[in-house]
Amino acid sequence: MNQEKKDRISELTAISRTRELTDTEAAEREALRREYLAEWRQGAKQTLDRTVILYPDGTKKKFDEQRDKK
Repeated sequence: MNQEKKDRISELTAISRTRELTDTEAAEREALRREYLAEWRQGAKQTLDRTVILYPDGTKKKFDEQRDKK
């Protein structure tokens, strides 16, 4: 998501604090929020997929292998 879209989310949020958003504005803000969250979740998942847990005995396990055990 580019900075322009992030700024638009902030702008719509600021507007919502002073007046009620129109249906069009509310729908736009919701769509932008969903896009932002989807990208954030994807980035977080990629980070966790590369995470390795190092145990005191020297063994290493990928983080996702730990989640599978629960």
